[in-house]
Amino acid sequence: MSKNDEGLNRGLKSRHIQMIAIGGSVGVGIFLASAKMIQLSGPSILLTYGIVGLMVYFIMRSLGELAVFKPISGSFSAYANDYLGDYMGYLTGWSYWLLWCFGVMVETIGIGKYMKFWFGEMVPGWIWAFFALLILTLINLINVKLFGEIEFWFSIIKVVTILALIAIGFLIIVYAYFFGGFKGVGFFNLWKHGGFFPKGMSSVLMAIGPVSIAFIGVEAIGLTAGETQNPSETLPKAIDSVLFRILLFYIGSLMVMMSLFPWNQLDPDVSPFVLTFEKIGLKSAAGIINFVILTAAFSACNSGIFSSSRMLLTLQNQKNAPVFLGKINSKKIPIFSVLFSSFFMLLGVLIYFKFPNKAFDIVFSMCGVVGFFIWAIILITQIKFRKSLNNDELLNLKYKSLWFPLTNYLGLLFLFIVLVTCLFDLNFRISFIIFIAWIVVLTLFYYLKNWFIKIRARI
Repeated sequence: MSKNDEGLNRGLKSRHIQMIAIGGSVGVGIFLASAKMIQLSGPSILLTYGIVGLMVYFIMRSLGELAVFKPISGSFSAYANDYLGDYMGYLTGWSYWLLWCFGVMVETIGIGKYMKFWFGEMVPGWIWAFFALLILTLINLINVKLFGEIEFWFSIIKVVTILALIAIGFLIIVYAYFFGGFKGVGFFNLWKHGGFFPKGMSSVLMAIGPVSIAFIGVEAIGLTAGETQNPSETLPKAIDSVLFRILLFYIGSLMVMMSLFPWNQLDPDVSPFVLTFEKIGLKSAAGIINFVILTAAFSACNSGIFSSSRMLLTLQNQKNAPVFLGKINSKKIPIFSVLFSSFFMLLGVLIYFKFPNKAFDIVFSMCGVVGFFIWAIILITQIKFRKSLNNDELLNLKYKSLWFPLTNYLGLLFLFIVLVTCLFDLNFRISFIIFIAWIVVLTLFYYLKNWFIKIRARI
C-alpha cells in the first residue's frame, strides 16, 4: 500500500471516495428536515435546490482542481497556507476543525434522540451519544481502510433508501395516472395548490440559507486526497458526479414527495419518507426511516472524526498546532489528532446531558457560519493558485474548474447573499457573533505564538 509524503497510507479506493462524496452531499436533512424545507417556499424549493446545487458544484470543481494538482491531507487549509499565507492557512484549518467538531456534536445528540424511538427514556440519550462517539473513535484509530468501508456501507443504506422512495413514488404516480388509483396523486400537485411559487418569488431567496447548510460537508472529499489511491482519477470522478447526485437525490426525491402529497398538507415534524412508505401500506415505515436516519448520523460522525483529525495533522505540519498532534502510529493513523478531536467532541455529550432541548439550533447554525467561510476560502484560494501558474503549468493541469474566474466570483456573490439571508435568523446571528469571537481569539493566539518564537530565537 502506497504512502503519501505525510506518512499516511493511501488506503481509500475509488468506491470509498464515491460513497464518501455521497455521504457529504446527502445528509440527515433530506430524511428528517425535507418537509420543513418544503414549507419554506412550497414547490419552488426545487428551484432553490437547483441553484444551490449548481453553486456547490462550482465550488467543488475549484477544490478539485487544487486537490488533483496537490493531493495531500488537510486539503484547503494547506492550499490556503500555500497561496494566501500562513495566517489564512491557520485560520482555515482551525475553523474547519471547529466545523466538524460541532457537526459531530449535532449528530451525536441526534443519535441519542433517534435511539429513544426504540428505547424511550429507559436509557438517557446522552449515554447513546457517548457510546456512538466512543465506537466511531475506535474505528478511526484502527486504519483508514476500515473508515472507508464503514462510510461505504453507511452511504449505501442512504442511497438505497432514497432510490427506493423515488422508484416507489414514481410507480404510485404512474399507477394513479393510468389506472385511477391513489386519488389526488400526480405531478399536478406541484402547481395546483397556490402555484409553483405559492409564497412568492422572494421565498426562493429566503430558503437559500437553510438549503445551503444542508450541503455543508460535501467539501470533505478534498480531505481524502492524501489517503486516496490514484487521486488524479478518483477525485474528478467523485466531484463530477456531485451535480447529478443533487439532481437525483434531492430534487428527484422532493419532486416525488410533493407529487404524492400536496405540499401544504405535509407535517413539518414528520419525515415525508415515512408518509411515502405508509402510503403503500408499510406500517413499519417509521422504524425503517429511523434506522436509516441513525446510519446517516453515524456516517456524519465517522466523516467528522476523520476530517477533523486530518485537519489537525495539516496544522501541525504547518507548525500551527502542538507537536504531539503530528504523531502517526504504526498503522499510519494520526492517533493524537483523532483523540484530541474526539475529546473536544465530548462537549456535545455534556451539552446534551445538561441542556437536552436548547443547544441544537445554535450548534447547527454554527456549522452554517463556519461552512460558508470555508467555501469562500476555497474559491479565493483557487483564484490565487491560478495566478501563480505560468502558461505551461496551466495547460498541463489534469483537472480544471469550470469557467474560471467567473464561477469563483459568482460563488462569492452567492455566499454573500446566503449570509445576508441567514442573518434574519436569531440563532444564526448568535452563531455569527460567536464565530467572529473565535476568529479574534485565533488571531490573538497566532500572533502570540509568533512573538514567542521570535523571543526564543533571540535567546
